[in-house]
Amino acid sequence: MTARIDHLVTSGTFSLDGGTWDVDNNVWIVGDDTEAIVIDAAHDADAILAALDGRALRAIVCTHAHNDHVDAAPALAAATGARILLHPADQPLWKQTHPDHSPDGDLADGQVLTIAGTDLTVLHTPGHAPGAVCLYAPDLGTVFTGDTLFQGGPGATGRSFSDFPTIVDSIREKLLTLPPETVVRTGHGDPTTVGAEAPHLQEWINRGH
Repeated sequence: MTARIDHLVTSGTFSLDGGTWDVDNNVWIVGDDTEAIVIDAAHDADAILAALDGRALRAIVCTHAHNDHVDAAPALAAATGARILLHPADQPLWKQTHPDHSPDGDLADGQVLTIAGTDLTVLHTPGHAPGAVCLYAPDLGTVFTGDTLFQGGPGATGRSFSDFPTIVDSIREKLLTLPPETVVRTGHGDPTTVGAEAPHLQEWINRGH
């Protein structure tokens, strides 16, 4: 069976630099009827477990370590035995949320994760966070971008650990080079495509952050 993509939305809060905001997060599950990975264990480990529906969870992949994307990761790992994978550049952010629990493995640019016979290539895309990554699955025609690229532009860069020129470079070099029909599945909100976002690059640069 070919891997499929399941999607759920979980709700909670995002906290950084002394502020807290209510947020809805996209949780992506990639796999088949027997095994899966979770991309961003946000807010509600029980809801994610229910969506897994008994499938073996092979890994919990963190697109970055802002608390709203990783707050349920240790509980989900404890319930399933899955390893938590994070780019090491986001360790300082991770420790803000989970000072007593470390990820189980590192993500690196170009690394390939395989689930249900489907490859997902790790793309290191710093800017929103130093260790932000996207996951490109050409067989599924999609890229999971976390908070790096949304419908309408880049992720926010107005808080600690972020940088606007860096995120623009990441999008230009790692994402806009993908086929234009590639579906962009984001960390919050609705999907888009690479082709739909590419024309806006110069506008983002002119607008700045």
